[in-house]
Amino acid sequence: MKLRKVLALALAGTMVFSLAACGGSGDTAKEDSGSESTESGDAAEEGSNESASSGDVELSVSIWDNNQEPGLKQIMEDFTAKTGIKVKISVVKWDEYWTMLEAGAQGGSLPDVFWMHSNESERYMSNDMLLDLTDKIAESSEIDPANYPEDIWGLYTYGDKYYAVPKDVDTIALWYNKTMFDEAGLEYPTADWTWDDFGEAAKKLTKEDGSQYGMAVRNDNNQAGYYNMVYDNGGTIISDDKTKSGWDDPKTIEAMQQLEGWIKDGLMPSIETMSENGEDVLFQSGKVAMVLQGSWMLAAYRDNEYTAANCDVVELPKNAATGRRASIYNGLGWAAAASGEHTEEAWKLIEYLGSKEAQTRQAELGVTMSAYTGTSDAWAKSANFNLQAYLNMMDDMIIRPYSKSTVTWENENNEIMKSVYTGEKSMEDACKEMAAQMNEKLAEEAQ
Repeated sequence: MKLRKVLALALAGTMVFSLAACGGSGDTAKEDSGSESTESGDAAEEGSNESASSGDVELSVSIWDNNQEPGLKQIMEDFTAKTGIKVKISVVKWDEYWTMLEAGAQGGSLPDVFWMHSNESERYMSNDMLLDLTDKIAESSEIDPANYPEDIWGLYTYGDKYYAVPKDVDTIALWYNKTMFDEAGLEYPTADWTWDDFGEAAKKLTKEDGSQYGMAVRNDNNQAGYYNMVYDNGGTIISDDKTKSGWDDPKTIEAMQQLEGWIKDGLMPSIETMSENGEDVLFQSGKVAMVLQGSWMLAAYRDNEYTAANCDVVELPKNAATGRRASIYNGLGWAAAASGEHTEEAWKLIEYLGSKEAQTRQAELGVTMSAYTGTSDAWAKSANFNLQAYLNMMDDMIIRPYSKSTVTWENENNEIMKSVYTGEKSMEDACKEMAAQMNEKLAEEAQ
């Protein structure tokens, strides 16, 4: 890679990701990190179709969600048994993951295989850091782009070339505490709920002494939170041609003012409390009654004793005026380092992870919804929650708003949003400020 590109990559990488990005919205997923090996020495002998050299290879794989690690380890073990190629998974904290990749990019030591996200994909693709998979996909009997959502392929395509294989697809739904609803004498949320119903229930579930709140919607919970409300109301975050912000659209402002009303009514913990604790932590500790969460949070709630016993999930509320119930969706991609020492083995792993077999396995293990068409039905049956709600949200999906510099304008917007939570600015003023700074970034992209 040219030095100019390396420096540009390193400088741009100083920005920190939005917490609401796919697979990283929960503090449970971010707080605990570790490194585990998925090795099978005996399997190396079984991989009779592989060369002896492949049997000696151990691929490094990096992800950021420890909730998904157990299921992915099992899938990696299946791969090792088939090929003899060993795999070592490292889980890196969400807000340290991109710093790790930046260091690897500068030092030429990126992991062999790693997760890629829409916020960062174009920067890595345009700087030649990701292995070009175009020809490999064309020759593959396992990977056919027609079997995955077109929008997700679009996230990992640059210059008509593919640089990642879709890992998953996610939608958003409403989690609620059944015990708290029972104690308040309220009926559980249904698919007929509107955002007005959501707010009214939150009022009845909020206790004056601050021991319990009706909801939690953090300032940076955009994909899983207020972005959905914006599109329900006919607003937008970014224009289709990615040249103009939609934050100053009257419909966008109107939707966000509903959130402002909930903040002013004290229906959620303070911004200080929510900054220290993720919505998932507050929900798991019985502090809040309702949270808006992505499908990637299943493992966290399934494996938590409290939420497993007291909570369930339902479709998002819809807009009372428009009747729309949209879900912002996204999907991670499995990518490989262009400069890796084991690119052929890395491709074999990516090809397997994207195959119908592995995607079905991912769904059955409850890791997350899979990108391969039709495989997520198994995911909906993987836990004792109403996970069909997430599949139903696929009826009206909008790809997560993005551009070349998503991470920069989105992080700045998250900071501006804090001023609404503290009462320093009105939502209307904040929305207009977000639009202005975002338009500056988009104009720079066009240069």
